[in-house]
This record gives sequence, structure tokens and C-alpha cells, in this order.
Amino acid sequence: MPLTKKQLADFEQQLTAWRDELEQGQHENMHAMHEQEQSAFPDPTDQASVETDRSFDLRIKDRERKLIRKINQALTRIKDGEFGICESCGGNISVKRLQARPVTTLCIDCKQEQEQEERTRLD
Repeated sequence: MPLTKKQLADFEQQLTAWRDELEQGQHENMHAMHEQEQSAFPDPTDQASVETDRSFDLRIKDRERKLIRKINQALTRIKDGEFGICESCGGNISVKRLQARPVTTLCIDCKQEQEQEERTRLD
């Protein structure tokens, strides 16, 4: 069953708020990292600890950046009238699945099939 206009508007609002929150966090993190760069640590152990923390933060921010891209793609699909349609089989993605993962592009059946194929390739 296709999504209603209200459901689409709700998803658009949710996705936009999520993206804005992630972008704000990215901005704050980059500002904090820039301030950390200006402080020197004479002790090599302290410097190594800071570098480890920075590396961890960068990995998290990279994942968030990729999520922001997926959110933007989902917002584009809403505008194009393609949101909630499985890109593999063309069927409808259930509302429950979209609520759990609004950036998804596959229905549950196609996603399970994809994961099974990936597991088969790894074995």
C-alpha cells in the first residue's frame, strides 16, 4: 500500500531533523578538533591518547557523513515520489520497515535475499 501524503510529510520532517542534528554535531566536532590541534602535549603518551581519540572520532564522523548522504537521497526520493518503493523488486516497503530505517531502499524480502547472497559469497 503506497504511503499517504501525511506519512510522507512525517518522514520528510523526521529525516530533515535527523540530518540537521547530524550536521550540527559534525560542525561542533570539527570546531573542537581544530581547538585540540592548537594544544601541544609534551608527553608522548598523552599525544598518542589524543591521536587515538581523534582517529576514533574521525571514523564516527565519516559514518555520520555517509548517513547524511543517505538521508539526502531519501529526501530526494520523497520529492521524486519514489520513497517507500523497493529499488530491487519495485514493490512497496512496509511502513514498519521505513519507521525502523527510513533511509532504506529495499523491502525486507529483498534485503534478506541480499544479505543471504553476501553470506554465501563470504563462505
